[in-house]
Parts: sequence; C-alpha cells; structure tokens
Amino acid sequence: MNSNITIGMDLGDKFHIAVVFDGDGNELEISKVNNTKAGLNKFFKKYQYAKVAIEAGTHSPWISRMLTEMGLTVYVGNPRKLRVIWDSTDKSDARDARTLGMVCRVEPRLLHPLQHRGRQAQADLAIINSRDILVKSRTQLINHVRGTIKTEGERLPQCSSFAFVKRCKPLIPSELRPAIDSVLNTILHLNEQIKELEQTIEQLSNERYPETQQLRQVTGVGPITALCFVLTIEDPARFANSRQVGPYLGLTPRRDQSGETDKQLPITKAGNAYLRKLLVSSAHYIMGPFGPESNLRHHGLSLCTRGGKNAKKRAAVAVDRKLSVLLHRLWVSGEQYQPFYGVNKAA
Repeated sequence: MNSNITIGMDLGDKFHIAVVFDGDGNELEISKVNNTKAGLNKFFKKYQYAKVAIEAGTHSPWISRMLTEMGLTVYVGNPRKLRVIWDSTDKSDARDARTLGMVCRVEPRLLHPLQHRGRQAQADLAIINSRDILVKSRTQLINHVRGTIKTEGERLPQCSSFAFVKRCKPLIPSELRPAIDSVLNTILHLNEQIKELEQTIEQLSNERYPETQQLRQVTGVGPITALCFVLTIEDPARFANSRQVGPYLGLTPRRDQSGETDKQLPITKAGNAYLRKLLVSSAHYIMGPFGPESNLRHHGLSLCTRGGKNAKKRAAVAVDRKLSVLLHRLWVSGEQYQPFYGVNKAA
C-alpha cells in the first residue's frame, strides 16, 4: 500500500529532488522532478495515498494543493523550525529531501507543518500585497523628489501623498523640472492605481467577506486591516482559543529558559509580517490623540508610563496582541464590540 510510502521533496525553481522511502525506512529511489504540473503529475501518480514532506516556499502553496487533490497527504514544513536542515555542515538538495522524508516518516509533527490558505484567499490577499508594493513605490518617489529639491536649498511642505503633486509642483525650481516632471506624473498614476485597488478591497470586503464588518467595529481597524486579518487566518475555527492568535502572528516574546535563568527576549515575528505592520498602525491610532476611550487604549497608555525609550514600542506590541485576540473573538462570536467590556459586564 502506498499509504506506507513517505516522500521527502526539496523544492527548487526549475526542478525538485524527491527521495522515496518504504514503510521500513528503506530508500526506494531518488528522482529529479520537473517543476511543472505535468512533471509532478507524472511522478506522483504512481504514489497515490503516500505521505509527502516539503518545505514552505514560493512554490509550496500550489504544489501542496495539487498533490492533495491527487490523493496524497502533504506536510508543509516550517523552515524556521527545521534547523536540522539549514544548519547542516553538509547541505545539498538530496540531503535536504532525505532529511524531510525521514523526519516525516518518524513523526510528522516535528516538521511543525503549516497550513496554506485556499486558492481564492491567496488571490484576494495578492490584491492587498499589490497595493502595499504600489504604496512603497510612491513613498520612494516622493522621497526622491524631496531629496532632489533639498540640493537647491529648498524644502517642500508636509502634505499627504495624494495631495503631494498638487501642492508641491508649483514650488519646484524651473531648472529641476525636466528631471522631476516625469516622476510627478508617475506619482499621479500610482495614486490612481492605489485608489482603484482600495475600491476593490472595499468591494471584496462587502461582497465576499462580510465578516470584516464585525472587525471594523473597533476604531482604528480599517477595511485593509480587517480583510488582511480575515484572509491570513482564513478559518477562525483553526484556533480553539482566541489567545492562540497572538503566537500565530508572532506577537508573543521568544523564550530561552534554563534553570533559574529566564531571559526577556523580543517577539518571535512569526507569521504574516504585513499584517503585523497593519496591526501596529491600528495600535498607534488607538493610543494616539484621536483614539477613543477604551480598554485597549487605557492598557497601552498605562504601559507607556512605565518609562524607558522603548516603552511606547512595547506598549504598541501589547495592544497588537490584545487587538488580535479581540478581532478573532468578534469574528467567532459575532458579538457587538464593547470598548469597556469588563465594566459593562460588571454593571
């Protein structure tokens, strides 16, 4: 039975190296597999119902979905946890594939397997990522214009990115216009593209992901943050407890404890980095001058008063962690958001 077969596969951009083991751990074959749907289908069709271990990477989402549809059991290993592979002194594609297969055959949980999101969720999340790339490109162009103007002893006024061209174009010296005009036109074009993507995100939230409205009850959580949270988590039932969301998003401190030593370490930064960035922005708004009174705001401000140059950063992370738990809870329960939940409950 192929159910006793275990395959470790090291993914590459053009081809993969696959090592096949039988139920007793004997190596049956080692093969080079073309990184195409036809090549994967040709190799794996004879190993239906087998277990396959791969590492998370660029090609792992579509490969894991394809192999699962073919009837194989796929384990996507977490590269951050597989020190036995990347810390090896004798590293090669074949050795990596062999290590993946042996670990999976003995205990798949040692791979700390990841769960890739679905095809539709991946496509929708790509819209948010595309907007992020355009925003970063616009910021670089605006900084380029400001830096170029400073070489002439001038300084452009502070303004929003969308109003930058309108406010600053008349202030550009005539001798710099040939160098700057094309950049300003590109910024205008990027503004239009960013607006279109933001409208698409708003439409997606309303039509395909109505649960984002529950999350947007929290002041400071906008459509992009809410949709990114929903698409990253995808299935709220994957967490038995809302408090598990914080570690999943890398918002809990790393730990190095031995004997009487228990070091204070920074957060793990696991999970989606862009979602953490969005949650940080929400936390700063909640603690900022325009943030409404709430338990979250009071918690963050109380941590800021403890002093130290990093107090505000630590407070923002603490608010992020509580905010992620709150958003998951609102999503699961469908409850109305209460800024002072404990006070209302006691009353």
